[in-house]
Parts: sequence; structure tokens; C-alpha cells
Amino acid sequence: MSKPSTRQGLIDYCLRKLGYPVLEINVDDDQIDDLIDDAIQYFQERHFDGIERMLLKHKITKENREILRTGVTTTTAGSIVGITTTTFEETQNFIQLPDHILGVERVLKMDNNTISSGLFNIKYQIFLNDLYYYGALDLMNYAMTKTYLEDLSRIITPDTQIRFNKKRGRLYLDIDFEQMSDDTFIIIDGYRLLDPNDVSKVYNDFWLKKYATALIKKQWGMNLIKFQGVMLPGGVALNGREIYEDAVRELEELENTLKTEYELPPLDFIG
Repeated sequence: MSKPSTRQGLIDYCLRKLGYPVLEINVDDDQIDDLIDDAIQYFQERHFDGIERMLLKHKITKENREILRTGVTTTTAGSIVGITTTTFEETQNFIQLPDHILGVERVLKMDNNTISSGLFNIKYQIFLNDLYYYGALDLMNYAMTKTYLEDLSRIITPDTQIRFNKKRGRLYLDIDFEQMSDDTFIIIDGYRLLDPNDVSKVYNDFWLKKYATALIKKQWGMNLIKFQGVMLPGGVALNGREIYEDAVRELEELENTLKTEYELPPLDFIG
């Protein structure tokens, strides 16, 4: 029971840590569900174990390529003085991604240019003409040649420029769709959120269990604050504010721990 593998198991674990069933935890079930959702969302967006890198393929067919090429969205905006209007048009050059996609790193090229493809592939030619026996190939020269060809390929056919925002879920591709063949694939390199329903070990994450417990404890204290000073049978007094303040301190410590130990560092930009 100490290793929850379901949502209800995580809830039961948090309540036991707060004293249930010895103590009555004055938090409604709907409140607990909301708090568990908040804890999982925070874990997915900040914890390095809450996401995973993935390669997502998308097939470009004749039908959707035509939509991407010709689809137009029109937006009308009023002028400053309110007399005239301005119309803007935007091509529908985007792919709608699933909600669990957190970010997109790049779109991989599916084919290379003619310099390094087909029968004249430099790797094929080197192994055909220069590799007479094992160990005869100059690896330094081979590596430098491959690096040069990769640089040349990036100049001639640069990487696809993309734009992506998670709230809209649209991956914009700034490319000429006329040059794309039908029934080809593009490979999207990005990150997706881990769904606890598919990866049950998320519910047993040490940090998540402590954070969810602290959130429920904070809500418990907030519910009891309005009964401050009320005496229960037996002379016991409710102290919701102390429970609330303890939970706030615990949440601050857990969030600081997340930033220093479990959160991926931001990328450095120079220039």
C-alpha cells in the first residue's frame, strides 16, 4: 500500500500521511480531485521525469497537402479611429498536434540532397573504392568529408523553420508544400507529457507524493481557518491556521527542491 500505482492509491496514501483514519481530514472529495490534478500538472510541466522525448510521424497525403497549401484564414481588425477596417490573411500551414505534446524541438528531414543520396552516396562510394581491407580507410579523412557534406547539405536544404505553441497545439511549418511529394512522412522531434494512466509509476514518484500531501494539507487548513477557536467535545481546539502555514512552508521547500534538483535547466542563448 505504500507504493501507489493508481490515482485512488495516491489519494489514500496522502490521507494516511495526514493522519487518516485516526484523524478526520476535513477536505471534500472534489477538492482532493482538483488538488491531485494540480499536483500532476505541476509535476508534468516542471519535473524532468514528467515528460519524455518522442518522435512523432505525420503522413503528408494529397488531400491534407492541398489544405496546407491553399487553406486561408481571414482576420478583420478595426483601425485606431474606428472608421476603416484591415483584413489579414494567414495560410493554413500548420498541423494540429495532440494535447499531450508539450514542445517541439525540430522537424527531421526525410531525404537528403542529391550530393549524398542514391548510387552516388559518398559513404557508398568510399566503401566501394577505398575500403580494400579492414583498417585501410582513413577514419579522420572520412569523418572530415562527412562533416563537410553535412554542412553543405544544411546550406542547400536548411532545416524546416517551425513555430509551436502548446495552448493552440498548432505546429506551423514554414515550407513550400508544392515541393513535397504525396504519401511522404515528416518526423516531429519533441516532448510529450507522461500520462499517469499509462505510466502508473508516476503515482509513486517520491516528490509527487509529498507535494500532493502538502496540497491537501493546505486545503485542510484553509477549510478549518473559519472555525478558529471553536472548542470540540473534550476540550480540543481547532487550529486551522497552523495547519495552513505548515503546509505553505512545506510547499515552498518542495518547489525549491524541484527547481534545484529535478527541473531541467533553461537553455543558454548567446548573442
